[in-house]
Amino acid sequence: MKSDHRPANVFRLIVTGGGTGGHTYPALTAIWALRQRLAAEAWALDVLWIGTADGLEARVAPAEGIAFATVATGKIRRSSNPLKMMSAANMKDMARVPLGVAQARKLVADFQPDVVLATGGYVAVPAGLAARMCRRPLVLHEQTVRLGLANRKLASSATRIAVSSESTVPLLPEAVRGIAVVTGNPVRSEVLSGHPDKAVEALGLHGFDRRLPTVYVTGGAQGSQQINSLVRDALPWLLERANVIHQCGPDNVEELRRHAATLPLPLAGRYYLAGFVGPELPDVLALADIVVSRSGAGTLAELTALGKPAVFVPLASSAGNEQAHNARHLEDAGAAVALLGDVTADRLRDAVGPLLADPARREAMAERARAHGRPDAADRLVDVILSAASG
Repeated sequence: MKSDHRPANVFRLIVTGGGTGGHTYPALTAIWALRQRLAAEAWALDVLWIGTADGLEARVAPAEGIAFATVATGKIRRSSNPLKMMSAANMKDMARVPLGVAQARKLVADFQPDVVLATGGYVAVPAGLAARMCRRPLVLHEQTVRLGLANRKLASSATRIAVSSESTVPLLPEAVRGIAVVTGNPVRSEVLSGHPDKAVEALGLHGFDRRLPTVYVTGGAQGSQQINSLVRDALPWLLERANVIHQCGPDNVEELRRHAATLPLPLAGRYYLAGFVGPELPDVLALADIVVSRSGAGTLAELTALGKPAVFVPLASSAGNEQAHNARHLEDAGAAVALLGDVTADRLRDAVGPLLADPARREAMAERARAHGRPDAADRLVDVILSAASG
């Protein structure tokens, strides 16, 4: 694991990827797991994160005490029309890529990493290409069933490709299937250690009827207008059958609060509305019997690791329509319900109703979800990183 001209027992890792939480948090979780593994063997970890100045990683990495550097990169706007791919904005951004590669090459050459870990996003391309130029092992991690655009560009340069699902392997180019390893998508350890009673105490859910199932509704950190509207229109019906924790996004609280004020008292006590759920999230997930949410890769990883029945309302504008693909993949396995196309409150009721009414049905779906979960994904990814480093 050790290269020349450095202190003994120090493992050097460059991480590249980001833009969104889907690329950023798996990388961060892998860093924590690798640091823990190395510490057990009296090794230290030296990390440099290569990202963009305006991506989520620019806030997350420094907050975790991780050295951070930026390189030039460009967002390539996808289109099925080749002429639209040649738009002025795309041409301008594509012209930035060679500059980013040159910047990344200098960073890689100076840092001399044992491994470069790329988790996707446009910034991963320059750093991944620089790893190949500097002959450093490159490990790709793919969170979704199908390779994202950045990882597709880097696949032929990779030493190992860590994927989150067995279903990904046949979709890889035949030339790189032999270097693919199924690890799963790393899930933060604290997400797996929640306790339902702690959620009740922390959020003051004393109006909840614990004899009824609890539904957790979330549209992500910023909330989802689509999911909020569906739940608002189905709310009295839902609250007759369940307790509801609704994470609606900070900008949507007041409107939903006004709507909730019209609920009759027994039902109102079973409804908890929050703009954002922070440190309590692991406990909220532990309390939830059903989750209604988007179907991003990170959400899928958490819910399957926990074995939670889910009703997914995919974000239609997600890159490559990956959320719909993710949701359909689990629905086909009986591990979730996917609401695709024109989603109405009636369709939400039809999806959630049978799960609320039948505990055995919920448990069967939970078992199928759990079968797709990989709570040890971070450790598996660490195994791949260490294997790539040792050749």
